[in-house]
Amino acid sequence: MRLVMKFGGTSIADGEKIRHVAGLLKRFHNEGHEVVAVTSALGGVTDLLLNTACEVSQNGKVPQVKELINILKEKHYNAARAAIDDKHTADATIENIDRRIDELEKALIGICYLGELTSRSIDYISSYGERLAVPIVAGAVSSQGIKSGGFTGGDAGIITNNEYGNAKPIDSTYDTVNQRISPLLADHIPIVTGFIAENRDGIITTLGRGGSDFSASIIAAAIDADEIWLWKEVHGIMTSDPKIVPQARTISQISYKEAMELSYFGAKVLHPRAIEPAIRNGIPVRVKNTFDPGFEGTLIVADEMQIEDVVKAVTLIDKVALINISGAEMVGAIGTAARVFTALANACVNIIMISQGSSEANMSIVVDEKHLDAAVRVIKSEFGRDVVRVASDKDICVVAVVGAGMAGIPGVAGRVFGALGTETINVIMISQGSSQHNISFVVHERDSVRAVRILHSEFELESDFERHEK
Repeated sequence: MRLVMKFGGTSIADGEKIRHVAGLLKRFHNEGHEVVAVTSALGGVTDLLLNTACEVSQNGKVPQVKELINILKEKHYNAARAAIDDKHTADATIENIDRRIDELEKALIGICYLGELTSRSIDYISSYGERLAVPIVAGAVSSQGIKSGGFTGGDAGIITNNEYGNAKPIDSTYDTVNQRISPLLADHIPIVTGFIAENRDGIITTLGRGGSDFSASIIAAAIDADEIWLWKEVHGIMTSDPKIVPQARTISQISYKEAMELSYFGAKVLHPRAIEPAIRNGIPVRVKNTFDPGFEGTLIVADEMQIEDVVKAVTLIDKVALINISGAEMVGAIGTAARVFTALANACVNIIMISQGSSEANMSIVVDEKHLDAAVRVIKSEFGRDVVRVASDKDICVVAVVGAGMAGIPGVAGRVFGALGTETINVIMISQGSSQHNISFVVHERDSVRAVRILHSEFELESDFERHEK
């Protein structure tokens, strides 16, 4: 099989874990698979880079840059020495790390003196997490006797537009990646930076949230991979968050649409945009646990499996807020919703859920809690003297019930709200997508965990053994 394997920051958090990853790559290569590895930064590095860059752009403290550089050197030197057996390879890797850290230090000192941090600079600085990690992973693989080499996203052929922080690959990317990577696969394991790419001018860009998974998906589509394996620290996509529902189990197979619904509504195993190239090319995506590689994990495929359990999972989104907009003048007024959405879009406020009564006298929306004040302010400003009331509530959560089997099956919503009503949980707002793959609703924060557990039990999502015990 031709496989693209992506390893997140938890999987390569330190040298011992990188050694473990190198062993996995060697094993699959020796079994006859053609493998490309995509890696994130070492755990915590990207946040450290961005936080420091932001702070020094405001305070101009060069000693803070020096402190960061020392932290990065120690972390990456230790990782290289622990991960790489061969001394010559380890020394060459550390020289590579030194060159890149020197570049980074100069850029950060420049930001100190300029006192500004542009979106282009943010992409450049944040790219160093992956650019420092890849030589270590490649060195670890090489030291185990397998030919390997490190590539930035741009080196691999991922060329994007100029939308710094959220760049999109241009059409020629797929041919370029195929030309540069495919010829190596017979006897090499290429190690490619996730998250970063470059534009037509060779300037570093980043692919935004879920960027490393997106890189893996782009490469897989380009080289016509058989599967994408996303190695995480979890056993796959679960029927719920096991921290909320201890009985939650791994879903063995799920559709792209269901996975995207779950990702949007709180299951942070992958980001919907990240697998778009895989969806377009019909490439299955498998989510596996780096530290339990024998476990099959979750396979994400195009087909929507109509199974006995019409609901696949129940998820929870916290740190959100509800805004209610109401007023008699809204009834029959053309363009009210457009005014609300345009005002929020201009303020960069993301809307998570929408519900509007058929009377048109009120509208409810859910936004990220951190955007609440800005959202209320721009809505009030937009309507000015119009008689429109704006009320908000931060003490809420969104619960989503997801499953392709729900489509066309009568009574699912009845079971959801009947179960909640029996347990005296009040539902504040309801929204259902036209796909019928998702019923989402708002409850008070104090009821949220209990609501998830009730519905997980109602739809019998626990393991077969636990169902039997019932």
